Amino acid sequence: MCTHQPPCPTADSTDHHCAVIVSAHPEQGWSLLCNGTIVFDDTGELLPDGRVVGPSRDRRLLAAA
Repeated sequence: MCTHQPPCPTADSTDHHCAVIVSAHPEQGWSLLCNGTIVFDDTGELLPDGRVVGPSRDRRLLAAA
């Protein structure tokens, strides 16, 4: 898996989104992290085991729109 030093957080870690980007596709709105997590521009995530993490929304920003 990860060959970085120090190693990237695993997909099960609370800080899993801090892993190194190994493949970025900004034109499609997603990036693959070293730990196998796919992160989307809308802040949603797809974990390696298939679990989906919905986008986080800041209610203060939504209320201002």
